[in-house]
Amino acid sequence: MFYLARTLGGQLGAGEDYQELRASVGLHLLDFDLFTATEGGRQQAVWRFEMRDKRQPAVSLGNILQMNLIELNKADRLGLSPGPLRAWITFFKHWQEELTMATVTHEPVKQAMNRIRELSADEEARRLAFVRERALHDEVSFLNEAKREGREEGRAEGRHEGMGGMLRKQIALKFGELPEWAEQHLALATDAQLDAWAVQILAANSLQEMFKH
Repeated sequence: MFYLARTLGGQLGAGEDYQELRASVGLHLLDFDLFTATEGGRQQAVWRFEMRDKRQPAVSLGNILQMNLIELNKADRLGLSPGPLRAWITFFKHWQEELTMATVTHEPVKQAMNRIRELSADEEARRLAFVRERALHDEVSFLNEAKREGREEGRAEGRHEGMGGMLRKQIALKFGELPEWAEQHLALATDAQLDAWAVQILAANSLQEMFKH
């Protein structure tokens, strides 16, 4: 109420006409149930408060000052009628559930989901690029140590192990614990295969997809 009133009272400067005022409308999304007991036991999750006369609620001062509250948990439980509001509530409560979001057809919500996927993909690509760069530094250090010790055979083996170690780190970060069948693939792989998989993992959505290439 305090901040909503501020948005109304702060619109005019000295000497300005009241007619210049625009309605101040607050929209508050609550992640808890504010009203747990309502008159007559009616279940309600979307509320609109305006200035009205106590004895004659039909007499209002208009919507110049209006507060809207949406109890997200309750609205999700009650299941509002299909429409934009229900689509947005589904987004706020279930945006991480792909099967649920696939049923939403409201275009602005679909655009919001696409933006989230783009941001997530960008962040994942940056993280994997960092992991790859760090692993390459590790690989170079390993090779230099082998060279200093004069083990030419160890250099080739070290490079291979470095590539395999790098790829294991990438897999663990993106897909979790390495299954036994994937470990066998890595153990038998050539340098060329390891290098190809290190690139493919950036675009793959699963281990199976990565190892197909």
